[in-house]
Amino acid sequence: MIQKSTTETPIEEIHRIRREISDRFGGDIAAIAADAQRRAQASGRPFWLGKTTHQTMQRSGGGDVSGNGESTPAAG
Repeated sequence: MIQKSTTETPIEEIHRIRREISDRFGGDIAAIAADAQRRAQASGRPFWLGKTTHQTMQRSGGGDVSGNGESTPAAG
């Protein structure tokens, strides 16, 4: 008989936690995001908002941030 592992893989753990969070907020993504923001601010730790300007990307040598896949040369 083949025995199934009782330990959960990291991917299974991620999916389980995601389901638990979704269930806690009735699947309301706005409520989930608001709670995450409140917890992040309450932690007192710095966090990245994910907002990057095109100008910043050009200075750092990054490509186009419009998502169209075209590369924009860095400002010289």
